[in-house]
Amino acid sequence: MNSKTLTLALSLLALGVGMGWSVARWTPAPATQPQAAAATERKVLYWYDPMTPGQKFDKPGKSPYMDMQLQPRYADEADAAGAAISVAPRTVQSLGVRTAKVERRDLVLHVEALGTLQLNEREVSIVQARSGGFVEKVYARAPGDVIAAGAPLVDLLLPEWVAAQREYLAVRALGDAALSAASRQRLLLLGMPETVVAEVERSGQAQGRHTVVAPLGGLIAELMVRQGMTVSPGMSLARLNGLATMWFDVAVPEAQAGAVAPGQVAELRLAAFGAEVFKARVAAVLPEASGETRTLKVRLELPNRGLRLKAGMSGQASLQGPRQSELLVPSESVIRTGRRAVAYVVESPGRFRPVEVQLGREVDDVLVVTSGLEAGQEIVASAQFLIDSEASLRGVVPPSTQASSIPREHDGHAATYNAKGRITEIGRGELTLSHEAIPDLRWPAMTMGFKLANPGLLPELKVGQTVRFSFTKQGDDYLIVAVEPVAVGAASGARP
Repeated sequence: MNSKTLTLALSLLALGVGMGWSVARWTPAPATQPQAAAATERKVLYWYDPMTPGQKFDKPGKSPYMDMQLQPRYADEADAAGAAISVAPRTVQSLGVRTAKVERRDLVLHVEALGTLQLNEREVSIVQARSGGFVEKVYARAPGDVIAAGAPLVDLLLPEWVAAQREYLAVRALGDAALSAASRQRLLLLGMPETVVAEVERSGQAQGRHTVVAPLGGLIAELMVRQGMTVSPGMSLARLNGLATMWFDVAVPEAQAGAVAPGQVAELRLAAFGAEVFKARVAAVLPEASGETRTLKVRLELPNRGLRLKAGMSGQASLQGPRQSELLVPSESVIRTGRRAVAYVVESPGRFRPVEVQLGREVDDVLVVTSGLEAGQEIVASAQFLIDSEASLRGVVPPSTQASSIPREHDGHAATYNAKGRITEIGRGELTLSHEAIPDLRWPAMTMGFKLANPGLLPELKVGQTVRFSFTKQGDDYLIVAVEPVAVGAASGARP
């Protein structure tokens, strides 16, 4: 019985295995796995060279420009134009990305600048001797004194005036009107004031002594005459500076100088008078900037009532520019590389589009945007450098930059770049160089071909030689315009 039972059990087991194999062979596989694989497969839009992202290729392979593999552009990374980048929400959160709104609001530029009071150099008078003579008396004056208009300065004895006056009196006694007029005119040409000529006519006596008076009230800046001196015609006796108005010179940063114009009203606070506010007017914006401080000198003019203001006093001026409606973004939201300024617009959560912007002036912690953005747009305000680095690796660039891969020109000449590399191959009119990284173009160290502007340099170059070279971009070609070998000692420590 035991033998028969064991045989039956084995038979039933073999039958079950055979039926299972048949069912498995003829039953179709579930369709869920291929569908899931298809769902997770990423769609490739095209392939591109990260160094020239504007050029698209329909299949993978090696770049025709550089010694590197083409990179795929996926549909979930960027749109068909390749002008946006997608970042996973978890990555956005880990980067600490903050955003800000582009705002349009009225902006008033306030300029605060320190300065000192100066004498008004437009109110200067030079007192000179009209004729040769001698100094008989100098009144009690000294440089630094403040005198009123008409105050006497010196008494001069002028022999030449005496001779001319006696001649005039003699001619006048003849009764000839024409001769008298001519002789009188000669007195005026000798520098005699009208008051002196009138006194000669009234008294009939020659006036040999003349008192020189101050033509205006103010400060005696210089007094160049002493008693007993001999003076000649045109000799300077004193220099006077008026005090009715004063200058206040301030240095304004050139970034704010555009908001200052002649005629503007300014408020002035001087350390000597506490909180008292003086009203001043912008008299001039001087036409030359300081090369050391990058500031422009602005000259304010204000009245000196009661002669309270003294040259050399320090204070602070406050100027207010005109109110203008401007498009504003936080300063930290813009990446400035020297050749362009880029902001990242938030198209949707985790999706960012680089936009090249044109900037105006910077006020406090905001920047004025003149083009590239619109009010209400949301832009990245922090961690944009990490997003920009990822965009560069994927070849996502602002449209205006992508439209032209030719370096920007300055004064009609294409930009020139400098690098060092090792010659790996010499062809007809071209070199293949293994060069170092070129930060200005965001190029890593790589091996690529360059054309020579002067093919006559080829006989002087050898494979394996390390060279320094300068190149430009002309169309789709990179053209070497200068090349020179590097000494062995210099090249050994910095080989690409």
